[in-house]
Amino acid sequence: MNILEEIHNCPVEWKELGEVVDYEQPTKYIVSSKAYTDSNEIPVLTAGQSFILGYTNEKTGIYQASKTNPVIIFDDFTTSKQWVDFKFKVKSSAMKMLTIKDEFENEVLLRYAWHYLGTITYKPDQHGRQWIGTYSKFLIPIPPLEIQEKIVQTLDKFTDYVTELTSELTSELTSRKKQYSFYRDKLLSFEDEIYQVEWKSLSEVAKDFGRGKSKHRPRNDARLYGGDIPFIQTGDIREAGKWIENYSQTYSAFGLQQSKQWEKGTLCITIAANIAETGLLGFDACFPDSIIGFVANPKFAITEYVYYYLNSIKDYLANKSYGSAQDNLNLSTFSSLKIPVPSLEIQSRIVQVLDNFDTVCHDLNIGLPKEIELRQKQYEYFRDKLLTFVAEGEYTDSTVQYRQDLIRLLTWVFGPIRVKLGQVVNLQRGKRLVKKQLTAAGSFPVYQNSLTPLGYFEQSNRVKETSFVICAGAAGEIGYSDTDFWAADDVYTLETSEDISDKFMYYVLLSKQDRLKSQVRKASIPRLSKDAIDKVTFYLPSFTEQERIVSILDNFNTLTTSISEGLPKEIEQRQKQYAYWREQLFNFDL
Repeated sequence: MNILEEIHNCPVEWKELGEVVDYEQPTKYIVSSKAYTDSNEIPVLTAGQSFILGYTNEKTGIYQASKTNPVIIFDDFTTSKQWVDFKFKVKSSAMKMLTIKDEFENEVLLRYAWHYLGTITYKPDQHGRQWIGTYSKFLIPIPPLEIQEKIVQTLDKFTDYVTELTSELTSELTSRKKQYSFYRDKLLSFEDEIYQVEWKSLSEVAKDFGRGKSKHRPRNDARLYGGDIPFIQTGDIREAGKWIENYSQTYSAFGLQQSKQWEKGTLCITIAANIAETGLLGFDACFPDSIIGFVANPKFAITEYVYYYLNSIKDYLANKSYGSAQDNLNLSTFSSLKIPVPSLEIQSRIVQVLDNFDTVCHDLNIGLPKEIELRQKQYEYFRDKLLTFVAEGEYTDSTVQYRQDLIRLLTWVFGPIRVKLGQVVNLQRGKRLVKKQLTAAGSFPVYQNSLTPLGYFEQSNRVKETSFVICAGAAGEIGYSDTDFWAADDVYTLETSEDISDKFMYYVLLSKQDRLKSQVRKASIPRLSKDAIDKVTFYLPSFTEQERIVSILDNFNTLTTSISEGLPKEIEQRQKQYAYWREQLFNFDL
């Protein structure tokens, strides 16, 4: 019985998260000094995307997490979470430390709860603490402990793969970002006096400059929210790149009355919590007084130039922050801040250069962040499949469509996977030719209704080393061409991905040929439908294993087809041997 069958048949008990998960306030673990250096030992954590903010040398108030004593840190406002299995301190009190309650420690795995937390799609629509009043009320399904262990093992394989890939890709991305930062700082330092610049304060070069507004109290008044006016917060800026394209809250008309709407293109600068984070509004929006809005006077400056300059001095600005539980800057700090102001032409060129670097580093189409995102989505897809099954009591294999980008991951986790041909291979129908277009001899054979060429044509529409299926006449015959050829309209050819061997698929179809021929419609002209081919089911091993199987079967083919290898009787025996081993090799025992 496989894991899905075990899950399908196991009993499940439902409980509120707060019944089984305990929480601790982080007050005694908050770091005292913001003097982080890489030479210190104890990491300072946040539950958000940044995770490790730096390292401290403080010796007291350290949470003693370990591999055997892990903990989940949960952001009480954003609901972000992190798994922690090492000693640490925290930045602020805006989180909870989650563990399994003593009375359930032999019934519920913390790692199982961790994975299940990821399936909860709730997003706060108001500013306020979320664990006690909301999150702890969500139900968690509790199957037997051994089932939890198997679910965790499966999902951890995905997370390990994502982590490994993320590490590799992030290393490359980090190198690119370092290069970008180097050239950005060179362009904006003006140390070599390459450009003639004036130094002006932000207020001097601004058309609009000031803090956002959120005057109404209390701030969590439900009347303020739920409309169609974007309401940007510091976390939205931190998570954005150059342009702020997403937001977590909206204002109503009532909310707008007590606020101010800033125009698209406004530079947003955070002065609380997430210090000196910057981003440009991708739409008109409101924001609170923890964010400064800046719009450049076009006579003096380009807003995007100011954005890049502030990014280049971000560390300097962060070091000027002050506060206790939260870092803070004020408006006057930025109002009096002097920036170099070259000509508008020079500013425009700098923006153009840095935009190009920014694209290399951040544009999802470049590949690195996108690849990481895709791998994470793969984990989330299968996490939800496993845990949704537990919740719903049903799981159907047929609902899984094995897209090409999942094949390698699935075979890595599960070994050979059972698939339908149409899930992993595209069948391409050929194009009809009339007889007068054909010649008795020519460059490219034309396959129509048998494995014997119908004739020859001056062009090809399929490349060599392609498998094909005859679908009319000699319907069900399987071919493989070592040369470029023309596939006519009664031929379907196989289009494979880089993770599937064309020759392997040829042998798969040969092993399924009898079944395919049983699906042929007996009419005046025998026909085999595309649907019948798409439904052919087989076990798909790793690409390495596919190549090994092909090598073995190719060697058998050489023995059986070469006259020099022996007498007809010996050839017949070889053919039987080949057929036997072909069936054995495709009989994967999962």
